Amino acid sequence: MSTRPLPMTVPVPGLPARVRIHEVGARDGLQNEKGIVPTEVKAEFIRRLAVAGLTTIEATSFVHPKWVPQLADAEDLFPLLGEIADVGDVSLPVLVPNERGLDRALALGARSIAVFGSATETFAARNLNRTVDESLAMFEPVVARAKADRVRVRGYLSMCFGDPWEGAVPVAQVVRVAKALMDLGCDELSLGDTIGVATPGHVAALLTALNEAGVPTESIGVHFHDTYGQALSNTLAALQHGVSTVDASAGGLGGCPYARSATGNLATEDLVWMLDGLGIETGVDLGALTATSAWLAGHLGRPSPSRTVRALTPPSSPSHKE
Repeated sequence: MSTRPLPMTVPVPGLPARVRIHEVGARDGLQNEKGIVPTEVKAEFIRRLAVAGLTTIEATSFVHPKWVPQLADAEDLFPLLGEIADVGDVSLPVLVPNERGLDRALALGARSIAVFGSATETFAARNLNRTVDESLAMFEPVVARAKADRVRVRGYLSMCFGDPWEGAVPVAQVVRVAKALMDLGCDELSLGDTIGVATPGHVAALLTALNEAGVPTESIGVHFHDTYGQALSNTLAALQHGVSTVDASAGGLGGCPYARSATGNLATEDLVWMLDGLGIETGVDLGALTATSAWLAGHLGRPSPSRTVRALTPPSSPSHKE
């Protein structure tokens, strides 16, 4: 007797037919790891993610090594990723903080970059050593040069729903900075719930306000952390609004080195399980993705936080061992 595959597909009307997952595990996921992950392991991790069907995989960050030591090998890692093109049409965005970072990325052939802003002054000061407006001024030539070279630009905006120092962040404040980022020429805006405090109604309200300010839904991605277990419910709220780009991290890895209350990102496997059940196409093979996260958990020496990884891997897997 055959066993029907799970989850059972039960579509919900009004949701996008397809979602593009912006995989951040290799950059945002690993950047907060205390033990340095070997460059070759990072390259293999990215290769396996591509084989699993992910087509947007954030590879690394060209920040000064002093600030994020885990990503100090960007110049060594990026040249190892040329073979990724052999497994499909895969984009490998990289984070750049300033013009110097852009120079380093372009010298290695990067064709998709991201800048990283803040909706709050305290986080801008701690993360960028600048005010919000000073950081926007720093990004302006970065975005202009990238666009002139036909490089795709994503604008990340942190602390969109709450800040550990300032508390609740007014929607209008977020909209102002988001609109300014897009006005610089960014192709896409990623809304970051850096400390995981968003709830579905808050998500819907911010998306509506952004639309009213002239930021189209098709230019928006969402980036949720699962601190309070709300990442999937917030994602569903965004999907109901029409958002079709969702950030996630394989195995639920990640945090933020500048905000200690920021826990792991939404796990890519948990996201794919939900989207599979909704009948939404992603192009991702959940089995291959789960195996990749279990493999990485072995290298990191600790279990994966992803509930789906734990459910789909044997009890003897590194994903279960404490």
